[in-house]
Amino acid sequence: MSHPKLDLIYFEAGGGHRSAALALKAVIASEGYGWDVRLVNLQELLDPLDIFRKATGLRLQDIYNLLLAKGWTLGSEYLLPLMHGVIHLYHRSQVKLLTEFWPKDERDMVVSLVPNFNRALFESMQQTIPGIPFVTVLTDFADYPPHFWFEKQPKQYFICGTPRALEQAREIGHPSDHAFLVSGMILRPQFYVPLNHDRNQELSRLGLDPALPTGLVLFGGEGSNVMYAIAKRLGNSAQNLQLIMICGHNAKLKERLQAMRTRNRIHVEGFTKEIPYYMSLCDFFIGKPGPGSISEAVQMGLPVILECNSWTLPQERYNAQWVRETGAGIVLRNFTAIDQAVRDLLDPNRFDEMKRRIGSMHNRAIYEVPEILSRILEQQRTVLAPAAVSPKGAKRRR
Repeated sequence: MSHPKLDLIYFEAGGGHRSAALALKAVIASEGYGWDVRLVNLQELLDPLDIFRKATGLRLQDIYNLLLAKGWTLGSEYLLPLMHGVIHLYHRSQVKLLTEFWPKDERDMVVSLVPNFNRALFESMQQTIPGIPFVTVLTDFADYPPHFWFEKQPKQYFICGTPRALEQAREIGHPSDHAFLVSGMILRPQFYVPLNHDRNQELSRLGLDPALPTGLVLFGGEGSNVMYAIAKRLGNSAQNLQLIMICGHNAKLKERLQAMRTRNRIHVEGFTKEIPYYMSLCDFFIGKPGPGSISEAVQMGLPVILECNSWTLPQERYNAQWVRETGAGIVLRNFTAIDQAVRDLLDPNRFDEMKRRIGSMHNRAIYEVPEILSRILEQQRTVLAPAAVSPKGAKRRR
């Protein structure tokens, strides 16, 4: 019997969607499911329709990443409906392109890890490969309706990382047997591998003092210019602390930070895949309220400091609310108050309470999602051929 064939749909906007797809593929392989998994970059499939690139020379995903790096996100809640309007205008053309893609190879399941385009994906599948399960795995803490993650599409499956997202799925009519809850966002498997290094030795190797509180400052793969202001404030703070700042692909920001002279020590890194390592050296996290960054910090036991205001992407504003509700950190109106926020966070009683709350969270989503996909595949195969042997069964939960 042939192995089930799965497509994982991602794009590069923000980096979290691709990271989730790669992580999911890796765990499916390492856990022995025996599935044939293909990664599909949706942006490449839809490139002929990318009117943003025709007008500016940049792909939509590149424009998105540029806005993040420059911090040009004020009013993004008004830009999102405009983007949805453009997507709606070219909806039929998107469906046509996708219908030309699916018949190239037989699929047993399509898994979307992207927002905004699930209607086009679903309708193209209905036209070409009807009956094949279509699953959307949210890489955000919650939906930002309308037409972001959830669509009123019958027979579609959803996998949600928070109770709020599951509630939203049911509010628009998706039945309980098509909407599943897992324990968080998908994280790379590296976040579950114990690190056996000596923390004090590693901090000393980086030129840092093992006796001082250490903060990790990270604003996604593209970095953000706000990191410079944070470095200036905390670097010259009267409070004794130190920072590890990761700039991602933002080479100019890295150069500016390395040239800065401050009272407190700052270690600057560019793009790195060793985020678990750097988090293991730190006591707290400072960054934007992105679902990936928050989830990674919490997984590594770090209380977080975020800002949430008019510049915050609308789909990320619930993340800040989640941090407040769970007690996982501090949410600021803006980072001009970062010095006082760090002082408040490091108050022993408050810090210990945040660590206790974070320690009670156990995100196993990367292992739970394949189990759910396996059950959907088994159910589908049973419906199509009752006497058939089910696909590779789910491994026992860790």
